[in-house]
Amino acid sequence: MTSIGRFGAVGCAMVTPFDAGGGLDVGGAVTLARWLCDRGNDFLVLAGTTGESPTLSDQEKITLWEAVVSAVTVPVVAGTSTADTAHSVELTRAARAAGAAGILAVTPYYNRPSQAGIEAHVRAVADAAAGLPVLVYDIPVRTGRKVAPEVILRLARDGTIAGVKDATGNPADTAALLAEAPAGFDLYSGNDGDTLPLLAVGAAGVISVESHWAGEVVSEMIAAFVKGDVDHARALNARLVPSHRFQSSDDAPNPVPTKSMLRVLGLPGGECRLPMGPPPAGLEDRARQVHARLHG
Repeated sequence: MTSIGRFGAVGCAMVTPFDAGGGLDVGGAVTLARWLCDRGNDFLVLAGTTGESPTLSDQEKITLWEAVVSAVTVPVVAGTSTADTAHSVELTRAARAAGAAGILAVTPYYNRPSQAGIEAHVRAVADAAAGLPVLVYDIPVRTGRKVAPEVILRLARDGTIAGVKDATGNPADTAALLAEAPAGFDLYSGNDGDTLPLLAVGAAGVISVESHWAGEVVSEMIAAFVKGDVDHARALNARLVPSHRFQSSDDAPNPVPTKSMLRVLGLPGGECRLPMGPPPAGLEDRARQVHARLHG
């Protein structure tokens, strides 16, 4: 039976709004966070992949966490992990001081560490979290390393981590992991297109990109599945397929499409910082089409 995770069913992997000069738009972040909380999102993830974390300074991250934590009543999960464990520890302590409710720890990227190195990194971050729930972010397409199931299970069984954001794109492997995971382990889908398949094998919800513009639909889909109305959940998922496809592509990688969608909706976002921009021609027209199909 599917049970909803400790932070809720739908978390938005929120973009980081920038102003016209490319600086952090703190007021825009607060406005966007509140808007998202009113539209189907149970929690927010700040300074993750969609938040362009590699382009943010430490002070920008801290300012972002503090501002949004103060502005909303939902849990805020802070992306604090980098390619450097010592740096990740410092950021985790800062996020805890800023009032974060949880920590998202991505696999160290570029270094391509061993599984022993990944495990040691996560343990160091969890020690710095000092009791805050830690979710491991497993996204090998960006980091170059998949976290081995035995590492995840060891970290889960001894209470080091609370769960995983799973963006591995392999539901069969995820099913095998969940079959051995301890009670209370929260696995969140890290790809919107995988949410329904992963719910079927025991996922606790999704950390979503499309919940910027489709949070209520995503929430309804998960609620339908949880109460056993699988036909309705499948129908809503089918309605979301164009949205899944819109989110990222070779010419417009995430979060470029999301920021185009926010411009169409008149919401704060601004342009992505390099190297993620600029958006290709016609992307805002595609955003309008996706939004109209969902909400028209």
